[in-house]
Amino acid sequence: MKLYTHDPSPNPARLKMFLDYKDIHLDTQQIDLAIMEQHSEDYLRLVPEGTVPALVLEDGSRLTEVIAIVHYLEAIYPERPLLGVTPLERAQVINWNHRLFQSLFTATAEAFRNAHPAFKDRALPGTSNYAQIPELAQRGRERLIQGIELMDRELAGRDFVAGNFLSFADIDLLVLLGFAKWAAKIQPDPALEHLTAWRERTQAALEA
Repeated sequence: MKLYTHDPSPNPARLKMFLDYKDIHLDTQQIDLAIMEQHSEDYLRLVPEGTVPALVLEDGSRLTEVIAIVHYLEAIYPERPLLGVTPLERAQVINWNHRLFQSLFTATAEAFRNAHPAFKDRALPGTSNYAQIPELAQRGRERLIQGIELMDRELAGRDFVAGNFLSFADIDLLVLLGFAKWAAKIQPDPALEHLTAWRERTQAALEA
């Protein structure tokens, strides 16, 4: 199998943290988004969606959603699990994966892609053109601030996002906070002590 990705971008960054923690090494090709390589003829023949990351399997099957890629790889490389072990843990992790993506990630993407000049007429990823909507940028910033404050309250009673165990949901939130800092110019208020403590705890666990 071969991974096509662009490590600095938010979705690929989620996958890279997963791979690094589990010490998984794949045949990998970086796709340069700065020069729109994801829209090149060669890449679109492999991945018609024109997005990264994409995992292409030996039989030609392709996985283009991070959540699908990590579930596939976790099944092959179960050591150092990041998707839960018990049925309840697995449900909690995927619940938080989707919750974070549908709320905080989409809010940050709205704020970024609807305001940055580089995304004029490219307000959504993929090969189709969509006009920027300034009101969505403002709404995204408001949703992001509210979502970060909510996460501080959620983390008041447990060590990690999905429970008292490190998971891919923690990677999602960690990447999101980095994404929000440079894309939406929003950082958590230092007064959000539960979120601050969680961030330090998660970074230490991922480096252990």
